[in-house]
Amino acid sequence: MDQILYILPRGLAIGMLISAPMGPIGMLVIQRTLSKGRWPAFFTGIGAALSDLVYCLLTGLCLSFITGFIDSHQKLIQIVGSIVLVAFGIYLFRNNPTRSLRMDESIPKNYWGDLGSGFLLTFSNPLILFFIIGLFARFNFLLPEFGIHHIIVAYLLIFGGALLWWYGITTLVSRLGRRINVRSLKIINRVIAIILISMALFGVVMMLMDKQIM
Repeated sequence: MDQILYILPRGLAIGMLISAPMGPIGMLVIQRTLSKGRWPAFFTGIGAALSDLVYCLLTGLCLSFITGFIDSHQKLIQIVGSIVLVAFGIYLFRNNPTRSLRMDESIPKNYWGDLGSGFLLTFSNPLILFFIIGLFARFNFLLPEFGIHHIIVAYLLIFGGALLWWYGITTLVSRLGRRINVRSLKIINRVIAIILISMALFGVVMMLMDKQIM
């Protein structure tokens, strides 16, 4: 039970943080919410969440091969993961989300088409692996003592966190309608960037203090 409680907030947080940056998929979801409605946009988000889940599985598989190294160098890996998150946060803070916007010229006729396009657009960006590795390392997510049932729950929570994010975004955009503008997207990106940087720096400080105490 303690391990499930350990996994629960971390899994949901990782799923939401992976989905949160307003890149091409975020812009597409917002665009479809405004042009096609909430549910086509949400199914686009489901496709993106499935793609993120695939990359998380790949990350977990790679990490499982180096479990011994991770266990021996846990603090170092968490610091490196924090540095990755800081770098990504700085990039996100300075990035203009509208540069990633591409008009959706071939509008799918059904939810499966929306889901498929969301999956393919997200899957076409393998650089997200570095972001996921940074999150896994920072949260010390997959512990060596986890059983298969813990791992299954962990990945389901990541997927659930991503779905919560896309459900919230599509709900918010559908209610705000045309009041969503470029300035709003920039603010969202910068708030997320500040959260990532703050979380990473806090982790580094806590680990350095722990090292000094020891």
